[in-house]
Amino acid sequence: MVVKQKKIPLRTSLASGKQFPKKELLRVAYNKEGEISIDPTGKAHGRGAYIGLSTEEAELAKKKHVFNRAFSTEVSDEFYDELIQYVQHEVGRKELANKVYSADLAPDYD
Repeated sequence: MVVKQKKIPLRTSLASGKQFPKKELLRVAYNKEGEISIDPTGKAHGRGAYIGLSTEEAELAKKKHVFNRAFSTEVSDEFYDELIQYVQHEVGRKELANKVYSADLAPDYD
């Protein structure tokens, strides 16, 4: 019996042009009302564009104004700054989640 391996969806980052698994990317959505928003769930209505979930990718996206081209609209620098802050926060959360603490280093409260 052959077990089929589950296909991992890949998307291309607008900032670097590299392909990543979809879970390692951040989606930005552009809806019919012309609103641009960060889409952490990946399920918001509208057209989506992706960047890698790293500070370098977010800063490169601002430098290149990649969402201006992707959505054919003017995206404010404030949105790019908010995007960079969001990515820095998410990267910090991932680092904390992967950090292993030793019981030997814990303070003794006796």
